[in-house]
Amino acid sequence: MNNPSRFIFAFPPPPMTDNKSLRVSSRRKPKQARSNDLVGAILQAAIQVLAKEGARRFTTTRVAERAGVSVGSIYQYFPNKASILFRLQSDEWQQTTAMLSEILQDTTKPPLERLRKLVHAFVRSECEEAAVRTALDDAAPLYRDAPEAIATKAAGEHMFRTFIDEALPKATEAERALASELVKDTLSAVGQHFSQEPRSDQEITAYAGALADMLCAYLAGLGAQNTARKVKRSVRGSPG
Repeated sequence: MNNPSRFIFAFPPPPMTDNKSLRVSSRRKPKQARSNDLVGAILQAAIQVLAKEGARRFTTTRVAERAGVSVGSIYQYFPNKASILFRLQSDEWQQTTAMLSEILQDTTKPPLERLRKLVHAFVRSECEEAAVRTALDDAAPLYRDAPEAIATKAAGEHMFRTFIDEALPKATEAERALASELVKDTLSAVGQHFSQEPRSDQEITAYAGALADMLCAYLAGLGAQNTARKVKRSVRGSPG
């Protein structure tokens, strides 16, 4: 089962399919306010259809009916239903990337404080957007092997890996790679599991706090181990 987490770098790897030439980019960009309003109405209708009907019953005809426009109007901006779904997913990714960037790149705060803030923001977003996120995951096979999807995933991975490198400057390359994967996989898997049921604000805060404690303790312990190892090597190399 695919992981329906909105975490962009947890997106399932592309399968070996014959759809690599599938076009998922918008056909054209709206330039006038009226066109922007039309695209906005189409996307809102798409979210409603996706939440109500699911990915398997999602069609451009249903979106057009919900938006109150012709199918031809949709095709002016989206060449197929995959492009609509990818646009919805891209909007999610952009929001996630903005959240990651704002939190992880805030060097005025220590790395573990940033990680704690990220965990709380991530878990809350998972719970708030669970229904649409799960439906989008069901539609992932339509676009997950598209170049745009692969590039977005790579950008998210790079951002998080840069943060781990900063948080564990004395760790080896292998240790940092493992830490990055472990934290990412834990966040996406635990967030997906926890958000499967409606949660109260208190439940979200308590759960996110416990998860943050666990991940921060892991990174802090790994950092302490590497500091001790470096000190031991320094003592061994000292004269006399």
